[in-house]
Amino acid sequence: MNDITNPPESVLLPSIETPTLTKAELSELLFERLGLNKRESKDMVEAFFDILHGALVQGQEVKLSGFGNFNIRRKAPRPGRNPRTGETIPINARNVVTFHASHKLKGLVQGDADAQDDAE
Repeated sequence: MNDITNPPESVLLPSIETPTLTKAELSELLFERLGLNKRESKDMVEAFFDILHGALVQGQEVKLSGFGNFNIRRKAPRPGRNPRTGETIPINARNVVTFHASHKLKGLVQGDADAQDDAE
């Protein structure tokens, strides 16, 4: 039996058929792999995202060890162009969320044996 920290090498998430991982699928994985009941699984996923959203809305950086960092970055106003008409339009200043993968995650994605050893 594989646990969530040691997925099979051939398929990371066998129940996922599309590249999108939904909250419902995360809850189902917690239910299947950790033995939490469905309500606890759903509540845990919701709480995780509530904490993540709250921190980012407050402008805080969110660091997930071994996964990566979410940051808020301020983008300056700039001129843009309507691709259909070619008309120049102003793009207002705004905050954007950025994600930077950790070295460990980058190594796992690249198939680096050292990163896989660190993850275990």
